[in-house]
Order: sequence, then C-alpha cells, then structure tokens
Amino acid sequence: MLICDTAGRLQNKKNLMAELEKMHRIIGREYPDAALETLLVLDGTTGKNAVSQVKEFGEITDLSGVVITKLDGTAKGGIAITIADEYDMPIKFIGVGERPEDLREFDPKEFVGQIFEESGV
Repeated sequence: MLICDTAGRLQNKKNLMAELEKMHRIIGREYPDAALETLLVLDGTTGKNAVSQVKEFGEITDLSGVVITKLDGTAKGGIAITIADEYDMPIKFIGVGERPEDLREFDPKEFVGQIFEESGV
C-alpha cells in the first residue's frame, strides 16, 4: 500500500505533479499486475477548486475514485454531483468527522435524500 499525502499542496505545483506522475509510472512498470486503486481525497469545503483538482490529477494518473471529506460542517457536498457528472468519477467514500469511523462508504441514494431533506423539498 502506498499513500501519498500532498500536505495541502495544490495541483498547480509542477514539481509535486511530476513526482506523482513518476511514482505512478514506476509502480506500473515494476508491478504491472498489481491491483491499483488511486483515490483523490478532496476537501468538501473547496468548492470549484475540487473540480480543478480532479482534472489536473486525472491527467497524470488513472483516478479510480474520489473521497470527499469535511462533510460534517457547512459543506453540503454539492461538488460530488459535479465531479460524478463531469468526470464520470465514482465517489467512493465521504468523511463526516475526524475519527477513523467517520469515514463512510458513499451511498448516492442517502446523499441525494439528505440534500432534499435539508432543502425542504
């Protein structure tokens, strides 16, 4: 298992993107039969910047899904709909708190139901 944490560095950092691209290329070369799962973790409060991150990171590596965090506060997670629609990217998990048990599998029906519940529809 390999976890790369960009420590808040954004997709516009050329050196970071080059390093991530190199790691992905080396893993593909050295372990061609490995089952790869490449998840991009997005902060649910970043809004449209999350779309830019999916685009940029998706150009250097094969993303297999997205994790959206910080959905426990004011973030409504509407960006999940945009990402799923524009990039045909599955939302795999959501984070609704800071503890490990607050990371949950994404349930689209529950998610949409909560949006309508909160809006009074």
